[in-house]
Amino acid sequence: MEQNPTNVLSSWSEEVQSISAPWPAQSTFVAGSQGHPISAVEVSSPQAAGDKLPVIMIHGGFHTGQAYLGTPDHRKGWAQLFAERGHRVVVPDWPAHGKSPGLENIQRLHTQDVAQAMGELVSDVGRCILVAHSAGGPLAWWLAENFPQHIVAIAGIAPGPPANMLPALPNDPIAVNALRFDSQAGCPVYSEQGKAVVVDAQFIKDFWANSSRFPLSHFDEYAHTVVPESPLILNERFNIGGAGLKLNSPHVVGRRPILIVTGEHDLRHPKHVDSALADYLGAKFMWLPDAGVCGNGHMLMIEDNSHAIAHLLLQWLAEEGL
Repeated sequence: MEQNPTNVLSSWSEEVQSISAPWPAQSTFVAGSQGHPISAVEVSSPQAAGDKLPVIMIHGGFHTGQAYLGTPDHRKGWAQLFAERGHRVVVPDWPAHGKSPGLENIQRLHTQDVAQAMGELVSDVGRCILVAHSAGGPLAWWLAENFPQHIVAIAGIAPGPPANMLPALPNDPIAVNALRFDSQAGCPVYSEQGKAVVVDAQFIKDFWANSSRFPLSHFDEYAHTVVPESPLILNERFNIGGAGLKLNSPHVVGRRPILIVTGEHDLRHPKHVDSALADYLGAKFMWLPDAGVCGNGHMLMIEDNSHAIAHLLLQWLAEEGL
């Protein structure tokens, strides 16, 4: 995608200057399935327009919806920026994450459980746009296949692929962990079953806080938003034992506008990997340096130029008539 870098940075500057403006209103509601309820935050503003579709923002593994609700350095999150452009924004916490109940049973939570709970939310919201990050990617592709009448467009933010695209890794911790820093293999990590997985500061710095754009002076505030994760979901994300969430009809997913956005310093998402995902889904691929936005890692929605990236997403939606 061609983009004038000066215009992008100018728009980002305008967004930064708007930080002092009142923050859009927030309210909380419960959705999801009976066995896996979801707590969701709705963000809206007086600028909400009747012709703008709702946006559901899906977080990734080890995270919660907080990633979209504000940055560690106290700037407005993508939820607020999208709401100010007229969208009703819904930000759920996965079951057993954040404010959603079920943490005591997180070790038994499968990706399919989260997908089905998100399907209930999508049914409640109706026709909508998805913004899905990282391990939220497989959820978005599954939702587009199973709720095609509801999902109008998808913005994948360094999104995980459907398991159809991944080799089945052996159910062997030694073999899998030998690939931990192999970007060609997706830097997989084997998770021991039976207990929640927690990560330390070094893991966070290796994979999520490793770019020059990350607000390291607020690292502790960010680290406090990182939560325990299901070992089943993690192993499924890397298709260990062939257990990942697959699509039955990938062509159904590609029947809507899809944008894949990737930063240049994301270990699990080198350019050729996410470009291949875009080709697989018939999506548009945005390598951020090509758009004049450089230095980013994995956590695009909280890095110091997050407003510039939000502007690119909103511009794409406008180009798609959304």
